[in-house]
Amino acid sequence: MGPGTRLAALLAVLALGTGDPERAAARGDTFSALTSVARALTPERRLLGLLRRYLRGEEARLRDLTRFYDKVLSLHEDSTTPVANPLLAFTLIKRLQSDWRNVVHSLEASENIRALKDGYEKVEQDLPAFEDLEGAARALMRLQDVYMLNVKGLARGVFQRVTGSAITDLYSPKRLFSLTGDDCFQVGKVAYDMGDYYHAIPWLEEAVSLFRGSYGEWKTEDEASLEDALDHLAFAYFQAGNISCALSLSREFLLYSPDNKRMARNVLKYERLLAESPNQVVSEAVIQRPNTPHLQTRDTYEGLCQTLGSQPTLYQIPSLYCSYETNSNAYLLLQPIRKEVIHLEPYIALYHDFVSDSEAQKIRELAEPWLQRSVVASGEKQLQVEYRISKSAWLKDTVDPMLVTLNHRIAALTGLDVRPPYAEYLQVVNYGIGGHYEPHFDHATSPSSPLYRMKSGNRVATFMIYLSSVEAGGATAFIYANLSVPVVRNAALFWWNLHRSGEGDSDTLHAGCPVLVGDKWVANKWIHEYGQEFRRPCSSSPED
Repeated sequence: MGPGTRLAALLAVLALGTGDPERAAARGDTFSALTSVARALTPERRLLGLLRRYLRGEEARLRDLTRFYDKVLSLHEDSTTPVANPLLAFTLIKRLQSDWRNVVHSLEASENIRALKDGYEKVEQDLPAFEDLEGAARALMRLQDVYMLNVKGLARGVFQRVTGSAITDLYSPKRLFSLTGDDCFQVGKVAYDMGDYYHAIPWLEEAVSLFRGSYGEWKTEDEASLEDALDHLAFAYFQAGNISCALSLSREFLLYSPDNKRMARNVLKYERLLAESPNQVVSEAVIQRPNTPHLQTRDTYEGLCQTLGSQPTLYQIPSLYCSYETNSNAYLLLQPIRKEVIHLEPYIALYHDFVSDSEAQKIRELAEPWLQRSVVASGEKQLQVEYRISKSAWLKDTVDPMLVTLNHRIAALTGLDVRPPYAEYLQVVNYGIGGHYEPHFDHATSPSSPLYRMKSGNRVATFMIYLSSVEAGGATAFIYANLSVPVVRNAALFWWNLHRSGEGDSDTLHAGCPVLVGDKWVANKWIHEYGQEFRRPCSSSPED
C-alpha cells in the first residue's frame, strides 16, 4: 500500500446546487473534508480483505514448503541413509531433477501476488491521490505552527504545546497512535520539496531518530530508509546554513553506504567550507518560519486560536448578558432561544441549541453528497487556496421542508428577510484535516466581487450554525475584537458585517481556527442588504 493511502487513513483515525456528486468526490481533495477522509476507510477495508486472502494463500503455500523442507531434511539428518537403496537413489535424482525445479518455479506464489495486485488496481481509482498526502502533511505542519505543537510529541501521538520549558496537553487521545519513521519522513519531504526547511528539519530529525532505532528491520510498506532521511536532513541543514550538522549527518550516511560518491563529494565540500569559515562550527543559522500567505495578523490570530482571547466574563461588563430571546415574534413565544451576547462592537451573539441533533444530522446528510472544495473570491474569479481548507455545498430551500422551517426560525430571531434573493442559500461546510479559514471578511471588499451578482447588495449579516462538536481546536476567532468563540454544538453565531451606513465593519475580520481533533461542520446563512431597509434602517453615522 502506498504512503498516501496509509497516511490518509492514519489521520482519519485522529445546495443541493449545481454540480454532481461524482465531480464532488474528485481525487486530490480527500484531505480537505473529514467526511471524505472517512470515506477513504472503505477502500482500505477492501484492501485489507484482499491482503487477508493473499496471506491465507501464502500461509498454505508456506506450510507446503515447510512440509517439503522437513521431508528432505530428515533424509539428510540420517547419516545412515543408504543411497545404495535404489528407491532412495531414485527419489534423490528425482528431487534434484524435478522436485526442486517445481518448488523454485512454482506459479502459486506469482498467482497469489497477481490476485493481490489485480485487486489493488481495481480499488486504486478510489484511493487518495499524492496531492492528498501533500495536503495532509501540510495540515500537520499547520497544526504544529498554530498550536505550537512539539514534533516529537506528535510522532508519539501526543498533542502538546511547548513554550519554553512549559508543556501543556491540548488533547489526550484515548488511544495513542504513533507515527513511524517513514510517516515522519513523508511529512518532512513535503516541506523539503517546497524549500521549507523550517518544517522539514524537525520532521526529518524525528524520521532519522526512529529509523536509527529500528535499523536492520525491514518493513514492506516503507518507502524511505535511514539513508534517505540522513540524505535529506543533511542537505536541509546545509540549505539552512548549518554546515557542521550537514557534515556530521553526511559522514553518518557514509557509514551505511560507503560507496556513495555523491555523498563523499558533499563531505569534502562541507569540510572545505568549514575550513574556510571556522566560525560555522559553532554558529547556527536561525531558520525563519515561512509566512505564506503573508498574514499581518498571524500572531494575533494564532494566539486567539490557542486561547479565548480577552473574552470577558459576564459580571465584568453588565451590558453583556444572557436571556431567553423571542424578538417579540409569535413564532418564538412558546419556544424562546437562549441568547448570549458575547461582544458589543462588533455585535456578536451566540444562540444556544438553535438546532436539534436530528436537524443538524439531517443538514449534514443533505449536503454530504454535494460537497466540493471550498473556494474564495479573487476579483471576479473563484479560487481554491491553501488558506481555506474545507468542502462546501449549497442547499436550496426547496430540498427539504426542514430547511424552510430553519429559515423561518432565522428570520424570526434576526428580524431580517432571509428569502432569496435577500439571502443566499444555506452553505454547509465540512472542514478537512487541520481544516481552517484564515482571517477574512464575509462581506465584499471590492466592487468586482461575485457577491454583487445577486443584485441584492452586500452581505449585511452572518448567521453561522455549528452542526457538530470537536474535541479540540476549530474556534471562530475575531481578530480585531480580540476574542474567539469555541465550537458549541447546535448553537448559532450571529454578527453584523456592515455598519448602518452600508460601510463594511473592519472589526468583523474573523477566522476559522484549524481543527486540531474532530469533525467540524457549520452552516452559513448570509443575509444581504436589500430587503432589510425597514428591518434595519440606514444611518449616516459611521458608528452605528
